[in-house]
Amino acid sequence: MKTATPVVFTCSFDDGHPADLRTAGLLDKYGLQATFYIPVRNREGFPVLPPSRIRELGERFEIGSHTYDHCFLAQAGANESHFQITEGKRRLEDMLGKEVTGFCYPGGKYRQRDADMVRSAGFRYARTTMNLCFDSGDQPFEMPTTCQFYPHQRSVYLRNFARQRKWNRRHEALRLALSHKDWVTRLHALFDHACEHGGTFHLWGHSRDIQELDAWDALDGLLARVAREVAPANRLNNRQLAALDY
Repeated sequence: MKTATPVVFTCSFDDGHPADLRTAGLLDKYGLQATFYIPVRNREGFPVLPPSRIRELGERFEIGSHTYDHCFLAQAGANESHFQITEGKRRLEDMLGKEVTGFCYPGGKYRQRDADMVRSAGFRYARTTMNLCFDSGDQPFEMPTTCQFYPHQRSVYLRNFARQRKWNRRHEALRLALSHKDWVTRLHALFDHACEHGGTFHLWGHSRDIQELDAWDALDGLLARVAREVAPANRLNNRQLAALDY
């Protein structure tokens, strides 16, 4: 598919679940970049990759921080928020032996206070859960996404659209999302739009969800399309995308 303005593809996966290794295998299969946002542990009780596996993943993909133990920062006090942001970064850097520059707000729950702390902690950018965007936003610590790899009801898109605002640049993606009942067809329609009109297609999700849904074939199919239609130079991780636009 040809386009006057080449599409840029990026993807990110949250929570550091052991199934991230299977996701990484599919990304490797198609020569795609990605960012994995990983907490040191998960207070909700879900397993997190051990340090040896995080280091293995970090040899091929960008590793970003997801707080110390998957804390919803908007619900935390200032001291707790500061600990979650700084300790999560420090522990990951100790594991990897290199700087961690990307951050993702668990559950998309944060306040301006938290974004300011993320900046002060030395991160270069942060990703949110705002969807329906075909760009990387205009604030380095509030990077939006295009869509989540998950079978959301159409009402979820309406709520996210209303709550996250920036309606003028998200309305076309909302129209497409509401036009398709089947969630996989919806993802492909949004990708088609990005290919036809240019911009950024940012897919995000949780490997745990993919495993529970047994949706590996659906992910494989979408990534195969990306590999066919997006030039290798335009397959970026989140850090590379942030460096281009901020």
